Amino acid sequence: MDRGEEILEKKRRLRALMTREGLSAVYLKRQPNFSWLTAGGSNIVGLTLELGVAGLLITGEREYAVCNNIEAPRMEKEERLEEQGYRIRSFPWYEDREAEIVRGLSDGKLGADHAFPGALDIGRKICPLRYSLTASEAERYREVGRLTSVAIEETAASIRPGDKECSVIGRLAARLWDERLDFITTFCAADDRIALFRHPIATAERVRKRAMLCVNSRRHGLVVSLTRFVQFGGVPADIRRRYEANVTIDCTMMAHTVPGRPVKEAFLKGVEAYAQAGFPEEYRLHHQGGAIGYAGRDYKVDFNTEETVRENQAFAWNPSITGSKSEDTMIATAKGPMLLSVPVIFPAMKRDVAGHAFARPDILEL
Repeated sequence: MDRGEEILEKKRRLRALMTREGLSAVYLKRQPNFSWLTAGGSNIVGLTLELGVAGLLITGEREYAVCNNIEAPRMEKEERLEEQGYRIRSFPWYEDREAEIVRGLSDGKLGADHAFPGALDIGRKICPLRYSLTASEAERYREVGRLTSVAIEETAASIRPGDKECSVIGRLAARLWDERLDFITTFCAADDRIALFRHPIATAERVRKRAMLCVNSRRHGLVVSLTRFVQFGGVPADIRRRYEANVTIDCTMMAHTVPGRPVKEAFLKGVEAYAQAGFPEEYRLHHQGGAIGYAGRDYKVDFNTEETVRENQAFAWNPSITGSKSEDTMIATAKGPMLLSVPVIFPAMKRDVAGHAFARPDILEL
């Protein structure tokens, strides 16, 4: 499936939803949905913002892009929305005419993926349309995973005792930006901070003996999540035991993320694996990850999750045992988990779980 066919398929999915919900038009403005529907486009000017500066209006037969006159030239020339079938409707930046234009172009019941005047908020019903990736999306996603793996591992390999956590993040950001990868979330923890905090935002603390580096990066709207560890002077036995147990738990969850099966099954297998590894209570201290794609997590999985794994749906599990964590991104396929992020310059750790062979990153000893 090429990019044009991909876009047509997504418009088909959206119009099928409109029919089911009795809608005459849908207005999409959230970044994940814009990127999904345009096969990798961007409607944001602030990297951490979710609500974009241009919206896509889909009716039964036509498509429009609505934005002010500041954004219209880029929507036309760089996002090439007209080539995708959109008619661009713009208004002066100093006039609040968005709602007027959308209403004028739609006739009947309107749905939107955000709070919009007079529209039914169907944001949660849009999300599942994104879950099953097309072949062309999966190809783009593999590239995002490869580039991010290189960036985080090269950065991790550059860490030296005395480096500040925030300086490490600065080097990671430079490598990501060099490949035009957005950095959505970044963590760097030195030594004791790894065990103290599950979400260790970078500080001016200096690395002494070990460091953890994590990133959520985005390109073409697709997000990957990775975590890597470095150690100076040899890995202590207890840290080695915890890390290897964590990798096994992670592989267990990935191996049981099977299209057509309840996603909760993978989570429960992970909880069992925690107990088998001798850490039965650790899963309680942090979420275990879940579905990923055009958002950092489309949903996090727990005992009450009712979702079913979709064919070619992406997941990022992130089990953690105090002082350790394992995290990479995969696509659930009929043939088994396909990892998008793999060790590139890091040493690889082999695991065979439930009939699937995994090559996972080991701790890099420097």
